[in-house]
Amino acid sequence: MHGPASPGWLLVALCAATGAYCLLRMRSGVEEQRRAAGGEALMGFGMAAMAVPAAVFTPPGWVWSAYAVVFGAAGLRALWAARSGRHHLHHLVGAGAMVYMAVAMAGSPAQAHGHGHGASGVPLLTGALLLYFTGYVLLTGVRLIPVVAAVGGPSSPPSSPPAGPASGWGDRPELARACRLSMAIAMLAMLLPL
Repeated sequence: MHGPASPGWLLVALCAATGAYCLLRMRSGVEEQRRAAGGEALMGFGMAAMAVPAAVFTPPGWVWSAYAVVFGAAGLRALWAARSGRHHLHHLVGAGAMVYMAVAMAGSPAQAHGHGHGASGVPLLTGALLLYFTGYVLLTGVRLIPVVAAVGGPSSPPSSPPAGPASGWGDRPELARACRLSMAIAMLAMLLPL
C-alpha cells in the first residue's frame, strides 16, 4: 500500500499499536465498547499486515482473497450492528475499504508486488473513500480539541466525575476517538497509491 520501506514500517507500527490498544479496550465493562474495540482491533492488525513492505514479505495470491472474506464478514457484522446505532456505519465503510483494497491487490499485475505500488482500483470509488476518510479525519480531529472557556468569562469549576462506576483508561472516549483517528489516517495512506 506504499512506496518506500521506511514509511511502510511506520504505517505497520501505527496500525499494530492501534490494534494492540483496541485489544486492551476489549476489557471494558461496557459490552458495546468491547464489540467496537474488537472490530477496531481486527481492522488495526489487518491494516498492519497489509502494509508490510513487499521487500520483506510478498504474500501468496490467496491472501488477498482471505482478506476480502474476513473483512467482508466484518462488514456484514457492522451492517447488522448498525441497526442499533449509526456509529457502526463507520466500521462498515472501513471494512468495505479493506475489501476494496484486497480486491484491487488481487487484481493487480503480479499480485501487487509492492503492496499497492502500481495496483489500480476504480478511480471513482477510490476518490469517494479518500473523501470520506479525509472528512472523518478532520471531524474527529476537531472533536479531540479540548474546549476552552471563553476569555474573560466566569471560570467554571472542573467538571465532576460521572456518577456510577469509575471508568478505566480503556473506557475513555477521547482515547477511542484517537484510536479511530489514527486508523483513518492510516487508511488514507493506504488508499492514496490506489
